[in-house]
Amino acid sequence: MKTIDTCGQKLYSPLIPAVKAMSEATLGEKLEIIMNDTAAFNDLKEYLAEQQIGFREIYDGEQMTVQFTKR
Repeated sequence: MKTIDTCGQKLYSPLIPAVKAMSEATLGEKLEIIMNDTAAFNDLKEYLAEQQIGFREIYDGEQMTVQFTKR
C-alpha cells in the first residue's frame, strides 16, 4: 500500500499530492492518503464517491485517512 501523508502541508492544497499520487498509481494499486485538512478530506471523499470508488475512512484525533484501490 502506498501512503501519502499531507499533514502539515502549508504551501498549497493537500489535494495536490493526493491527486498526483492517484494519477501515478497503477490500476489495482492500494493507496492510503492521510490528511489533517477537513475541507480537503471531504473533497477527496466526494471525488472518490463520484467516481464510484469504494473507500475506507479512518479517524485518529486530528488526522483523517482514506484507503482505497485505484480502479
